[in-house]
Amino acid sequence: MFNGKNILITGGTGSFGKKYTETLLKRYKPNKIIIYSRDELKQFEMEQEFNASCMRYFIGDVRDKDRMIRAMRGVHYVIHAAALKQVPAAEYNPMECIKTNINGAENVIDAALDNDVEKVIALSTDKAANPINLYGATKLASDKLFVAANNIAGGHKTQFSVVRYGNVVGSRGSVVPFFQRLIDKNAEHIPVTHAEMTRFWITLQQGVDFVLKNFARMMGGEIFVPKIPSLRIVDLAKAMAPNIPTKIVGIRPGEKLHEVMCPGELSYHTYEYDDHFVIAPSINFSSRTNDFTVNGIGEQATLVKEGFEYSSHSNPHFLSIEEILAFNKAAEA
Repeated sequence: MFNGKNILITGGTGSFGKKYTETLLKRYKPNKIIIYSRDELKQFEMEQEFNASCMRYFIGDVRDKDRMIRAMRGVHYVIHAAALKQVPAAEYNPMECIKTNINGAENVIDAALDNDVEKVIALSTDKAANPINLYGATKLASDKLFVAANNIAGGHKTQFSVVRYGNVVGSRGSVVPFFQRLIDKNAEHIPVTHAEMTRFWITLQQGVDFVLKNFARMMGGEIFVPKIPSLRIVDLAKAMAPNIPTKIVGIRPGEKLHEVMCPGELSYHTYEYDDHFVIAPSINFSSRTNDFTVNGIGEQATLVKEGFEYSSHSNPHFLSIEEILAFNKAAEA
């Protein structure tokens, strides 16, 4: 579905944007891939690696609505990956996080509607479910904006959906490269915030593949959540550095002990498919029903049981030490 199409990626010089671009170029023949981001150095560096004739590089910020409108002219599909994501930084710089993650989301929506973009998928995070930190709260607000945008669209053809998943192995800011730097420096210990801490775990390629498939699945207004494994952070430390002791250093500001992707309070709106969940909108749409038992490619689902919660600590699939090592190796490929 991407052959001959124009695709724009906000925050396209990040880990996800680069892997998404790489995958599009390998599997499809798009007409244009537009990388939209505000860092000229990262764009220059990315252009050295991805210089196919279909590539376009736009300097711009999602906070700039006029620039977004111009960048989306003639675009068919948008992946909104731009965000301020560091939890402690968001706590100390709340308005900057709000300007990018909330106001920026509104600008993406307005620009997509003004240009009659066909489909928009916004990337979310497990921290947006029952948020306790500002980053998660801004992403929850962003999710709500993209869901409601399907009503705002009115007579426009544009559809908006959200993809939510957990920690990405090896991405910038991930704990894996942080641990690896300590290992390379022969650190005396590996710092772990809490002995019981758990996280959802996904490779960058798995995240990209999930987003790609959801462009075909989406009907507009749903939040897609993949079924992925969990791990214990202490197990990650043991897998990466079996001969270095761990040291409990305490939970950081705004950090959760466990993460949730499908809150129990939304079980009435949560559908289970074979390999993913869909959280349906809690608002009614004027143009369609909220029945997501069948998606855009004919896959069928059932409503989960009342009170069901998809949490990293109650996940039935926890990674073993050997599986963690295999995941980390796959992430390097």
